Amino acid sequence: MSQVVGRDDLLLVTLDTLRFDVAIELAEAGRLPNLAAHLPGGRWEERHAPGSFTYASHQAMFAGFLPTPAAPGPHPRLFAARFEGSESTASRTYVFDAPDLVSGLADAGYRTVCVGGVGFFNKRGALGSVLPGMFQESHWEPEFGVASPTSFEAQVARAERVVAELPAGQRLFLFVNVPSLHQPNWFHLPGATREAGDSRATHAAALEYVDRHIGRLFAAASSRRRCFTIVCSDHGTAYGDDGWTGHRLGHESVWTVPYAHFFLEPGAH
Repeated sequence: MSQVVGRDDLLLVTLDTLRFDVAIELAEAGRLPNLAAHLPGGRWEERHAPGSFTYASHQAMFAGFLPTPAAPGPHPRLFAARFEGSESTASRTYVFDAPDLVSGLADAGYRTVCVGGVGFFNKRGALGSVLPGMFQESHWEPEFGVASPTSFEAQVARAERVVAELPAGQRLFLFVNVPSLHQPNWFHLPGATREAGDSRATHAAALEYVDRHIGRLFAAASSRRRCFTIVCSDHGTAYGDDGWTGHRLGHESVWTVPYAHFFLEPGAH
């Protein structure tokens, strides 16, 4: 990353609330053709989330603490703030002298852009303004939110516009928080009802919906130059697993998340 930063554009996509087991099953079944085409070996990597809900996890990720490989470490990080005693900062790590990665990339000449999704990015109050406030430019509209059945399509359209308006020489760090997996997601499964509510099956249908449109986002992000891309979940969620429902709790379905990083070459989709 010490060589990538300053050379390539950067894209971080958090598939908010996506469960690891659902992501794995769909990729193995061929139900995520657009994502699987870019996953190394066609597979998600199993990692542990840095937080059990959106706000905590994104605060950690924006400080350089991406989901951690689910194996004994230490694991060198891609990004890290400069501080003494860090055992996960290596020679290949991009080290920044700022309180967060977003500011560090801005200092390095990147245009930092947030396309928000869930409520922690809606800028409707003080709390919902903290995370998008880290960026030079941030976008949120009701059609980007969790209640919109077409949220990701709307987000992609905004991202396409952002990229198209940038000067050719301007490096970009684009962050997209995808809300489609978060509850409510029942409307992504044909035949499901509001009364029956969300389930593991509707969660899976939401991921298939995202896969149908993510090619456009990849194409936009790599339209000007090579783009280093991270796609991951910030935390999972429980659908009755061992009696647990939801997240912001310490169950395996919440802490275990899918992760991948890869380069998008110009013209990728």
